[in-house]
Amino acid sequence: MKRILDIVLTLVAMPLWLPLQLAVAALVALTMGFPVLFRQERAGKGGVPFTFLKFRTMLSGDGPDAERITRVGRFLRRTSLDELPQLWHVLSGRMSLVGPRPLPAAYLPRYSAEQSRRHEVRPGITGWAQVNGRNSITWDEKLALDVWYVDHRSILLDAKILCLTVLRTAAQSGIDHSGSETMPEFTGRATRG
Repeated sequence: MKRILDIVLTLVAMPLWLPLQLAVAALVALTMGFPVLFRQERAGKGGVPFTFLKFRTMLSGDGPDAERITRVGRFLRRTSLDELPQLWHVLSGRMSLVGPRPLPAAYLPRYSAEQSRRHEVRPGITGWAQVNGRNSITWDEKLALDVWYVDHRSILLDAKILCLTVLRTAAQSGIDHSGSETMPEFTGRATRG
């Protein structure tokens, strides 16, 4: 049922998000050049890696994220428009509309056995952790919320998360982590002592 709803909702909304994707792609190309998409290997269901896509928000090169993120990139993050390409992942079955956010495949050996349970379901564009703090909470809190979702998932909970996502996105809450532009890398050390 969840997979059917993912496909139906994504297809029904396609007349809205497809032109928006094209507009955002043009904006990224004009302000940051090519490529317009950021690609990274992330872990999907069962920990199987896949090539994750989102719109670029930073200039290429080394240096701190705060120095590389552009004004347009900051706007895309605050409005979550950078996440739009993931709707193609939903249609292909690599992702769901709701589930734990897919994290870099490099993190796989760093999780505890309990934290690894987040991979028992398809990753999502939004999830329980995203509507309960997003980047303003710690890695331990975020991963615990992901596992809570795995244990309590239901169509009703997904509907609640989708509604809360709209509200949180409109309020632009929980985007930054302690004043920084992005979450720090997950090392696994805090959880393991």
